[in-house]
Amino acid sequence: MIGAAIIGLGWWGRHIVRSLAGSSLMRPVRLVDPALDAARPFAEQHGLPLSADLAEALADPAVQAVILCTPQNLHTAQVLAAAAAGRHVFCEKPLAMTRADAEASVEACRRAGVVLGVGHERRFEPAMRRLRELLRAGELGRLLHIEADFSHDKLTHLKPGDWRVDPRYPAAHTGMGIHLTDAVLDLAGPVEEIYAAAGRLVSERENGDLVSVMLRCRSGATAFVSAILETPLYIATRVFGSRGWAEIRNSTHPDTPGPAMLTLRFRDGREQREEFPFEDAVLLNLEAFARAIRGEAPYPFSDAEKIANVAILEAIAESVATRRPVAIAA
Repeated sequence: MIGAAIIGLGWWGRHIVRSLAGSSLMRPVRLVDPALDAARPFAEQHGLPLSADLAEALADPAVQAVILCTPQNLHTAQVLAAAAAGRHVFCEKPLAMTRADAEASVEACRRAGVVLGVGHERRFEPAMRRLRELLRAGELGRLLHIEADFSHDKLTHLKPGDWRVDPRYPAAHTGMGIHLTDAVLDLAGPVEEIYAAAGRLVSERENGDLVSVMLRCRSGATAFVSAILETPLYIATRVFGSRGWAEIRNSTHPDTPGPAMLTLRFRDGREQREEFPFEDAVLLNLEAFARAIRGEAPYPFSDAEKIANVAILEAIAESVATRRPVAIAA
């Protein structure tokens, strides 16, 4: 059993602790949060030691891995500190805010011989796994285009000054859309150019309520992704191939679990539907991270993909600011 320290006990850090209660591969052994008074009741409820500083967790021999559920601007320094201490590190998204920082994190973990995990759990949802299988098997023919949407109103409370509201980056993308660009990288491969637009129509957030991104992949396929912070929960992924198309619709969110429906339509007129019950994709990602630590299986995110998704994030910020397309360096 791999001992993990969970760093940051906001809503998501607490969700991670609860998810790990169902794991036979990894367990929490320490919690870290600078707001000790607020975090102490939760730590006591779970019988876990609590400290205010990451350094204490990295000095604890019971800690083999750290899980970073911290503000995004802290990620790079914390990943580097964990790697320097020889600890495996799982970082919630975004891994970094610039390509250079993502490259530094990946290189530090590579040099230290530790696994670097990333919080893109949507890859592990059963409908997405099925869609990946269909594409890899050529059932839909050549991949032509992807459309993906991830929107909800669960973060409408975000105000200027909140750590999630970095005016350089659309919060709808750092919070949700970045999962969609990860899906594009997974399904279609490297991206070579993007064009993004963001808008502020409802809130006072400097970085807007919504973001829309067009992507051109190196394969020749195109993609469109969008995320909105001011509308009820809506999640959909559509893939178009030369032999058929597929659509996933679901209401799956950690605090509102539900089923997903995959619809397939083929060129010969056949149509089929498959329903998938909820699975804890957060736990599945963490256990894939654990298996990689144990040497049982490679972690299913390449270093190139980890860096590329941050490069896309950085390019989105540039495109929104300049209102121009931005090339993604290979």
